[in-house]
Amino acid sequence: MNSLFIDKAPEDTRIVVAMSGGVDSSVTAAMLKEQGYDVVGVTLQLYDHGEAVCRPNTCCAGRDIYDARRVADQIGIPHYVLDYEEVFKRDVMDYFAETYVQGETPIPCVKCNETVKFRDLLETAKDLGGDALVTGHYVQWEKTDQGAILLRGADHRRDQSYFMFTMTQEQADFVRFPLGNMSKDETRALAKKYGLSVASKSDSQDICFVPEGKYVDVVAKLRPGALEPGEIVHLDGTVVGKHDGIIKYTVGQRRGLGIAWPDPLYVIRLDAEKKQVIVGPQEALLEFELTIAELNWIGFTPLPAEGREIEAKVRSAQPPQPATVYPNEDGTARVVLRDGYAGIAPGQACVFYEGERMLGGGWIQKAA
Repeated sequence: MNSLFIDKAPEDTRIVVAMSGGVDSSVTAAMLKEQGYDVVGVTLQLYDHGEAVCRPNTCCAGRDIYDARRVADQIGIPHYVLDYEEVFKRDVMDYFAETYVQGETPIPCVKCNETVKFRDLLETAKDLGGDALVTGHYVQWEKTDQGAILLRGADHRRDQSYFMFTMTQEQADFVRFPLGNMSKDETRALAKKYGLSVASKSDSQDICFVPEGKYVDVVAKLRPGALEPGEIVHLDGTVVGKHDGIIKYTVGQRRGLGIAWPDPLYVIRLDAEKKQVIVGPQEALLEFELTIAELNWIGFTPLPAEGREIEAKVRSAQPPQPATVYPNEDGTARVVLRDGYAGIAPGQACVFYEGERMLGGGWIQKAA
């Protein structure tokens, strides 16, 4: 049994590494090459910014592909660039735009993992004869007698398990995350040790296909007419202002409302059908119950109808809190949060944990 828990010698184990051109995936490929694995690097061409300028803290497709190819040459592995633009446009970018138009707040990184990476790229890895698909995500992977389990990254500040909640058990069994027990500082130290050209490359902070973070421009381009004007309405029914597109707002937002009111107002919800932004006091944001769609459960025993106690995260940057999940027959579920959460946004994810283990989750439809 080798270090990736595959019953082969490393040199007989083909590993397909998803190389984004960043530090994490580059170190992953170099580390496995050093350990003697048969490593193949794959980079996906997902989008074309055209004349968009590469800037710090953003992605630029051409530059990232160049960086991935350069690292592959450095460590001496074959490298392929695959054109996934069509599927990325359909399953990620169009989803992103449509979700905003519906008055929700999307998480495109989860959709990319669900469709492009762990559906399509995973099958490509198998076609290339791979024994595993490996990425540079900060998620811990463990093998058990019942199958693989996914756990939060050892460095909780870098943990990316929240973005993996749609993964099936079959997918979890095939992927590996070698950086899961490391910190970012340790990863960068390895990049310098290996002499990688990307050792000092900045981390990407923005959504990869949104230049300079201007998501409204992207939505308006993909969905012409998305910037329809409407009213800003207080919870008591008073019209307190006008807006020029609900896609510019998200639940919990306080700044940039452009209205005068004696007390601070927050976005409580968005009504896409009426084109209304509903605002109210901060205390109106607190919710204790929500409904999720597309429930994905990767616990080894089924969710009982009478509910199961878990811990839930409703935002990636927030710690899990005690909750109970009640499954419904139609694939949805009801989640009751013990402490509540201020600013539950439809379109975001509710992800389940039991201690360090990630157990799945679903897409937030609405708060109670």
